Amino acid sequence: MNKLICLFFILVAAINSTAQSELSAKEAVMIALENNYQLQIAELQQLINEKNNNWGEAGIFPTVNLSIGNNNTIQDNTNNPFTFTPGIILAQSLNPSLNANWNIFSGFAVRISKTRLEQLEEQSSNNALAVIETTIQDVLKAYYTAKLQEERKNLFKTVMELSKERFNYYQIKEQYSGVTSLESLQFRNQYLTDSTNYRLQMISYKNSLRNLFIVMNDSSQINLDVKLTDQLELAVKEIDVAVAKEEMLLNNKNLKNQYINLQLQKTGTDLQRSFLYPTLSFQAGVNPGWSWIREIKDELFQAETNSLTYYGNLNLRYTIFDNFKNVRAVQVAKIQEDIAQLNVKSMEQTLTSTLENLIELYTVREDLVNISFENVEYAKRALNLAQSRFDLGTINSIDLASFQNSYENTMIQHLENLYNKLDTYLEIYKLTGKIGLDYTN
Repeated sequence: MNKLICLFFILVAAINSTAQSELSAKEAVMIALENNYQLQIAELQQLINEKNNNWGEAGIFPTVNLSIGNNNTIQDNTNNPFTFTPGIILAQSLNPSLNANWNIFSGFAVRISKTRLEQLEEQSSNNALAVIETTIQDVLKAYYTAKLQEERKNLFKTVMELSKERFNYYQIKEQYSGVTSLESLQFRNQYLTDSTNYRLQMISYKNSLRNLFIVMNDSSQINLDVKLTDQLELAVKEIDVAVAKEEMLLNNKNLKNQYINLQLQKTGTDLQRSFLYPTLSFQAGVNPGWSWIREIKDELFQAETNSLTYYGNLNLRYTIFDNFKNVRAVQVAKIQEDIAQLNVKSMEQTLTSTLENLIELYTVREDLVNISFENVEYAKRALNLAQSRFDLGTINSIDLASFQNSYENTMIQHLENLYNKLDTYLEIYKLTGKIGLDYTN
C-alpha cells in the first residue's frame, strides 16, 4: 500500500514537472511584463502624475501658513547714563502668526495648469503603454525565433536519423560482403554531415532559449528543457489597408505622444498669454503677540504687554510695460506650437508610409509561405519517390542525397518564410496599436 502511495506521488510530481516545463507565448509575455524594470519605472512615473493631477496642485485653493517666533534679548545699560531703564534688561516675546494667501484671478492660469496636469497624466499613461508594447513585441520575436530554431532542430534530427538508418544498413551489408561500396561511403559522409548540422543547430536552439529568458528578464531561471507550445503557423485575420491606417492614427502610441505634445504646447501658449492679464490676490491673517521685560537684578522691575493684529488686503497687480517680454514669450510659444503641429504631420506621413510598406511586404511574404508550403509537399513526395527508386536500384546514392538535401533546404526555407510572415505581422500589429490589447486591461 505504501509503495502504491509513493508511486502515486511520484506520478503527480512528474505530471507537475511536465506541466511546468511548457511555455506559451502569452505566458512568456506575462512573465516579462511582471519582471520588466522599465515598465515598473513607467508605472511609478504615471502614479506621480496621477497624484499631481488635482486642483490643489494647479493653485485654486488658498495657502495657509502658521509660524511662531520666540525672541529673547539681553540689554546691558549699567554704563549708559542716558537710558530710562538702567541695569541689565531681559526682553522676551512670543509672536505667533496665522496667514492666508488666495490667488483669486491670474489670467486663467489655474484652469490652464489643471489642463496641463491632465495632459501630463495622459502622457505618462501612454508612455507606460508604449513600454508594454515594446516589451510584448520583443518577447514575441524572441519566442518565435526560439520556435524557429526548434523546428530547424527537429528537421535536422529527422534527417540525421534517416541518414543513420541508411548508414547502419550499409554498415551491416559491408560486414557480410566484405566490400566497401560507393553507397556506403556516401551514406557515411551524409550521416556525419547531418550529425554535425544537428549538433550545431542544437547550440543555436539553446542560445535562442537563453535569449528568450533574458528578454523575459528571467535569466536566473533559464530552463533549456522548456517546451514551446505555440506554433509558427498562426491563424491571423486578413489585413485591410484602410482599417489598418485608421487604427494606426487612433492607437499608435508614438503618434498619440505627438498629439499630446501638441496639446501641451497649446496649453503652454495659453499659459504664456495668461501673464498679459492683471492678477488679483487676497491676503488675510491674525498676529497676536506677548512681551515680557524685566531687570535681571531687580525682580520688582518687570512689565508685560500683549497685542492682537488682524488684517485683510486685496492686491491688484498689472504689468503696464516689461519691454514686451510677455508678448515675445507668447509669440515664441506660438511658433513652438507650429513646430509641434509639423512634427505631428511628419510622423503621420512617416507612419503611413511605413504601414503601407509593411502591408505590401506582408502580402509578399504570405504568398511566399503558400508557395513554399506547396514546394515542401512536392519535395517530400520527390524524396519518397527517390527512396523507392533507390531501393529498386534505378538511381544511385548521390542522386538520393541530392533529393534529401533539396527537401531539407526547401523545408528550411518554408520555416524561414513562416517566421518572416509572423515578424512582419507583429510589426503591423504594433504599428496599429493593437499588440498590447490582449495583455492589458
